[in-house]
Amino acid sequence: MATVTPLVKNILIVAGDVSGDLHAANLIKELKKADPDVRITAIGGKLMEKQADVFMYDLASQGASGFIEPLKKMPLWLELIKKIRAYMETQNPSALIVVDFYGFNHQVLGMAAHRGIPAYYYVTPQVWASRQYRAKQLARLTKKMFVIYPFEPAFHKKFGGNAVFLGNPLLDIMPAPRPYTVDPSPDKNKAWKLGILPGSRMGEIKRLTPVFYQAFKQVLKEFPNTQAYLFLLPDRDEKIILDLIGEVPHPNFHIVKDKNYEIRSQMDFLLACSGTATLENALLGVPMVVAYKLFWPTYQIAKAVIKVPYISLVNLLANKPVVKELIQGDCTARALAAETMSMFQNPSKLAAQRAELLTLRASLGQKGVAERAAKEILQDLSQK
Repeated sequence: MATVTPLVKNILIVAGDVSGDLHAANLIKELKKADPDVRITAIGGKLMEKQADVFMYDLASQGASGFIEPLKKMPLWLELIKKIRAYMETQNPSALIVVDFYGFNHQVLGMAAHRGIPAYYYVTPQVWASRQYRAKQLARLTKKMFVIYPFEPAFHKKFGGNAVFLGNPLLDIMPAPRPYTVDPSPDKNKAWKLGILPGSRMGEIKRLTPVFYQAFKQVLKEFPNTQAYLFLLPDRDEKIILDLIGEVPHPNFHIVKDKNYEIRSQMDFLLACSGTATLENALLGVPMVVAYKLFWPTYQIAKAVIKVPYISLVNLLANKPVVKELIQGDCTARALAAETMSMFQNPSKLAAQRAELLTLRASLGQKGVAERAAKEILQDLSQK
């Protein structure tokens, strides 16, 4: 019979971007709910800062994507690595939990492994899409991985990883889809609601905002009452957007800071940066076109290493092109506007895409993902 020993209630949690900050904050809440004596030290973002007992650094605000951009953050990362090493050596945490953000977190995992600290990956990086050799490293460095797509446990098992699927943590925060009816007859005078999601990282915002705005202006020529809503993160300054579009915004253009997906769920169609937002849109049942532009050298590297046929999570999960993807040179205002107007001209296409998107929601599990993960981690740590 296994001997239960007292839990050393000291857990270090590290996340490095906006979505990771959100999921990690929810996990911290559930860890404390399951065991109020747990003490959390965190590196992440503003949401984690509110939940943690000790907050070391806001790394989420420094997030970088791709292959080239993270190199610019290397001095910062090296300084943080020193702080984490000192923390591990002086505080001897009972566990490490890392959330996505592989480029930084695999170094943290290595330090934990060297010191015999059990490590968990909550929301694993998408190593099945590119650089699959990393799966071996994850298997070696983690006690358990909490993956977010149902096909991932079988993938990681091939590399010796202990991966479990408890559901996708987005389900913990996403509202149920709104009832929505589409008039099958096109109406050029309808006040269509067009959402604009240019991404969360500054590089994405800078590259996509001007293209998305120009696409909206082209849509107005055919559907003059269209209202555009650009979704901006709460901590971003609206001036960033105004500078990027380079003109006084059209009266039908609105910058919004959404709460609880209330406004986004009302959209008829979305221009969306590839990333977590596309899966959020699918869970809301809002049709979209997915776009992405990378720093040119980063794009050349990405083409060489990515091993999947699609860039959007929606198409990857469905294993077919449910939504249109416009990447790099194809990501033009003209192409985005054409896809948008095609939907507005044929509302039945909107209804069909919405139905397909909602079928994906059922495949991603049930709410309570963070709660289940927290209990499983604490149960693991309670065993000698």
